[in-house]
Amino acid sequence: MFPLLFGLLLGLALLKFGNPVILNDKVDAPGSLAEAWQNPWPPVWSGWLLLPLAAAGGWIALQNRVSWPASRWLWILPLLWFGWQLLAATQTVDAPLTRVTLWQLGGCLACYFLGAFNLGTRRRLVWLLAGLLAALTICLVRAVDQKLFEFPQERQQLLEGERMGWTNFAPEMVLQMKSEGLILTTNGVALANPAILAKYAKGRVFGTLVYPNALAGAVLLLWPVGLAMAFSGTHRFRKLTRGAVIALTLFLGLGGLLWSGSKSGWLIVLAMLGVWLTQQLTWSRRVKVGVIGALVVLGLAAFGVRFHQYFSAGAPSVDARFGYWRAAAQITIDHPLLGTGPGTFQRPYAAIKLPDAEMARMTHNDFLEQFCDSGIVGGLAYLTWILLLLTQLRKVVVRQADVLRQSIFIGVLGWFAQGFSEFSLYVPALAWTAFALAGALLGNEKTESMAANGKV
Repeated sequence: MFPLLFGLLLGLALLKFGNPVILNDKVDAPGSLAEAWQNPWPPVWSGWLLLPLAAAGGWIALQNRVSWPASRWLWILPLLWFGWQLLAATQTVDAPLTRVTLWQLGGCLACYFLGAFNLGTRRRLVWLLAGLLAALTICLVRAVDQKLFEFPQERQQLLEGERMGWTNFAPEMVLQMKSEGLILTTNGVALANPAILAKYAKGRVFGTLVYPNALAGAVLLLWPVGLAMAFSGTHRFRKLTRGAVIALTLFLGLGGLLWSGSKSGWLIVLAMLGVWLTQQLTWSRRVKVGVIGALVVLGLAAFGVRFHQYFSAGAPSVDARFGYWRAAAQITIDHPLLGTGPGTFQRPYAAIKLPDAEMARMTHNDFLEQFCDSGIVGGLAYLTWILLLLTQLRKVVVRQADVLRQSIFIGVLGWFAQGFSEFSLYVPALAWTAFALAGALLGNEKTESMAANGKV
């Protein structure tokens, strides 16, 4: 029951907790069942839902006397990292931001240990994935609907409303659209917000998450294991049914990633494909290098065609990210010991950014964020922990040669790689899932052996 409930909670997070925790005060609590069904929930609610489950998981681990399954550094480093976050919080420049951030980072730590202690067997992994993959499917179906129906229809309605003087909308609807920024009033004339029209024209989808790159992170993390289960778990299906399941899985994942417009996501998928091929193919090294090289060339060519307009415009988001990263380095130099407090990058950045630079709430790099928010010790602790964790997980999945576990590892690897250009660590839907799966893989080998001997 525990893996099933945990998977359902993480699935719920994909549907309702896709906002970064630092935006908690921007997300209104639902006032009715209809709003609770349709709208996202305040991110801090996720912590209250996780708390009883974490207590239950800890009790189960104690009852089963489960010991730590890997190198001691893989529990010392995360505890050191989180302990340093608590210490940095005493010198924060924005206490409310730091409080909600600690709530999120504590959830990451809880999910990591719950995975390592409670989700070690393959059977438990499958039960965990049931809720997760169901939620991913809903999220990707919503993304496809946004691209093909929702965005074009809403853009057309705005253009038609502007042309007709908004007489095709009820007065209360017009007031609501003005409050939401869909309609702007200029010199007494109500016009459709050009920024909203441009967003609809671009068609970048986000599914049930907060923004397109977060959707790309969900695809990177969970689509590999979804594909593995579609291929390996449908052998008993009729050929037509099996083909339909595999085709739908490919369409939803590729469509979600493509329509999210994530540039880094595209490149990371190419790298993930290369990692998978090196694990699966039994060909000679020369043939492997040739096949992977050809795929990289084709992928980069398609990348150039897909995003040629973006690069012809000067790649503005790349330039902006370099500005954020330079600022993060400067903040770390100015506050080397304890940083400015977890989740507070926006405060010192607002003071040092160039006048014409775009404002940002996060560093757009989970690793640099640790340095500027909690100082050099906090940053090094997190970076070292993740590098050791991924190294250990690779050894585990290579030894076990199991497609399901290898696909989970590839997804986790891709998600952490995205952390060098995004802030997914601060989104409960993504970070908690990634750390739970990483912990599960870490605990897998030892727990399987104990289960075989009747000790679990």
